[in-house]
Amino acid sequence: MVTVKMNGQKQIVSVRIEPDVFANKDQEMLQDLIRAAVNEACRRVDEELSNQMKNLAGGIPGMPG
Repeated sequence: MVTVKMNGQKQIVSVRIEPDVFANKDQEMLQDLIRAAVNEACRRVDEELSNQMKNLAGGIPGMPG
């Protein structure tokens, strides 16, 4: 219902809210959806950065990973 796109510096580059959300006129629900979408975007950025670091470290002799 709410989609947040974030770049690698954790800057929000876009927010998309489906029109159905506004039909309910439930401010608390909208706030919860936005908070959840931002947290998920942060989690995905962290996960991707972690994966990239593991890949880089995997190619260095003597580095674990």
